[in-house]
Amino acid sequence: MSNASNPSLDRRRRYAGPALFSYGFRVFFLCASLWAAFGVLIWLPIYLGYVPFVTAFGPQDWHVHEMIFGYAAAAIAGFLLTAIPNWTGRLPVNGWPLAGLAALWLAGRIAILASASLGPLLTAAIDVSFLTTLAFVCAREIVAGKNWRNLRVLGVIAALTAANVFFHAEVYGLGAADYSLRLAFSAVIVLICLIGGRIVPSFTNNWLARNNPGRLPVPFSRYDAVTLAASIVALAGWIVAPTAEWAGAALLAAGAMQAFRLWRWVGYRAAGDPLVLVLHVAYAFVPLGFVLTGLSLVTDLPGSAGIHAFGAGAVGLMTLAVMTRASLGHTGHALRAGPATLLIYIMVFAGAILRVGAALTGHVVVLEAAGLLWIGGFALFAAAYGPILVRARPAWAEARC
Repeated sequence: MSNASNPSLDRRRRYAGPALFSYGFRVFFLCASLWAAFGVLIWLPIYLGYVPFVTAFGPQDWHVHEMIFGYAAAAIAGFLLTAIPNWTGRLPVNGWPLAGLAALWLAGRIAILASASLGPLLTAAIDVSFLTTLAFVCAREIVAGKNWRNLRVLGVIAALTAANVFFHAEVYGLGAADYSLRLAFSAVIVLICLIGGRIVPSFTNNWLARNNPGRLPVPFSRYDAVTLAASIVALAGWIVAPTAEWAGAALLAAGAMQAFRLWRWVGYRAAGDPLVLVLHVAYAFVPLGFVLTGLSLVTDLPGSAGIHAFGAGAVGLMTLAVMTRASLGHTGHALRAGPATLLIYIMVFAGAILRVGAALTGHVVVLEAAGLLWIGGFALFAAAYGPILVRARPAWAEARC
């Protein structure tokens, strides 16, 4: 059946509603940035004991859950709903279906905050509905487009969805989350390894070919496949045996392999373009997270150092790098990092470094500084990019296409 005879595709093609719901990146990148800033803004006084915490979850569980299933899930949704049309050649999900997805995400955030009143089953049902629906929508688009090579991305989304289900089950049955949070972190890191392994060398290659001829990133090879496999095995060991020295050794080996993988992408040669350089800096937190987490299993190093290298560094900075680049490119703006974008990168990078430092030193003032930098970086993204995300693509950009 051709696209012309498909009523669903016809409706998407004729979409003339609010620009915010015309493409997945618009609504979800804006929601992600606002929630990243708001979530830490209310977390800091809770952590420091200034504000009482009244949800059904422990403060630490709530914080980790909302950074993964709130912030990261929204950023992932924005990326996938924008990338999948490019992968499949199909029109983007937009209009009421996209607004409905965003409403499910927002309902999950509200349900978690109101969990003490809603009860565990209703809270879980509302919260899990977003990732479940997102997985279904992505699967439908990938299968309809016969884009079989990207089905592996669905496996990661399925793992993230399962981790959310297990989170609620663990909290309900045991009073706190454990295995589910490591599974969630692992799923997001594997997704960064998969997607980062595609976009980082690709964007670097494109920039170098135009601006700095010479050595280019090594294309995907057997080494990358082995590194991904070793990383998945190491993360699986960490999930099931978070105190075992053999799991620590596996994480350290995966970290070394990931570091060499990053070196093969010659990011130092693209230092002239902050939009490219930030991808390499963000990915550097992946091997750092593996190494710090591995060391925590074989030494007295605190485990939270590796967790925050993964979370604040790899997840936070990589999602921001993708959000800024995609927002500029898909709204017809030049792929150039202006002063606001540079400040966003600097603030979140510095915040990630300080958050790892706070975990290593235990200094509260360092943690506070890290939190304020994180809040400032994401608030600045919302302020600088919000206007272009909510406005329609300008006529001059359409004419240029």
